Amino acid sequence: MSGAGTPKVRLSGVRKAFGPKRVLDGVDLEVEAGHSMVILGGSGSGKSVTVKCILGLIEPDEGVIEIDGQDVLRMPRREREALADRIGMLFQNGALFDSLAVWENVCFKLLAQKRLTRRAARDHAAEVLAQVGLASSVGELSPAELSGGMQKRVALARAIAARPDIIFFDEPTTGLDPIMGAVIDGLIVDCVKRLGATAVSITHDMASARRIGDHAAMIHHGRIVWSGAASALGHTGNAMVDQFARGEREGPIQMELRR
Repeated sequence: MSGAGTPKVRLSGVRKAFGPKRVLDGVDLEVEAGHSMVILGGSGSGKSVTVKCILGLIEPDEGVIEIDGQDVLRMPRREREALADRIGMLFQNGALFDSLAVWENVCFKLLAQKRLTRRAARDHAAEVLAQVGLASSVGELSPAELSGGMQKRVALARAIAARPDIIFFDEPTTGLDPIMGAVIDGLIVDCVKRLGATAVSITHDMASARRIGDHAAMIHHGRIVWSGAASALGHTGNAMVDQFARGEREGPIQMELRR
């Protein structure tokens, strides 16, 4: 666990290129323990690659990534696997397994690691589903029988089922209407607080960013260009951030159009 003053997650000088295209160009970012950080940025800005580097899905070319003060890029494999057990993830489109019942999806990691028997997993899934506002009977359904909002709730239940202390959210309100998006955001805030977890989210939804984030950071051309209170989005005094937050066409950020 992180000590006093040690960020839960810290990135310093993280760079990543894919062939001639440099996606990350020196990302510096700190996330305090127990806080919720929202990473903003346009398509192709590098926010998803940043999160994938933290998760170990992509190896950066340069830089340091620390969790609880430990350099994860230089951890022995066994320690890195143990670290992965402390991380939960809500994927953009839910990524539920169609061939498994909802309760099996929720407890997939716990079952795969043989940390619970199937009977215990069924009971545990019912408890976690209740935390996201779903009845235990939903556990017997298949993902295909659920609405988009229910699928997102199940994906959230799976993300918190192993009681992680760091949770990543990839566009949690994508595909949802504004009311259901607000419901999901409320559930995210409640679940993160209940666990005492640290959260890192990617979103284009400014209303969502303000609801779920304590802090926000904007990435542009592979660098963090601003960080501050999420409540300040839209009136930060940074022209790029304010343009992005307000969805304004005119400003320092110019979309590249292919002709």
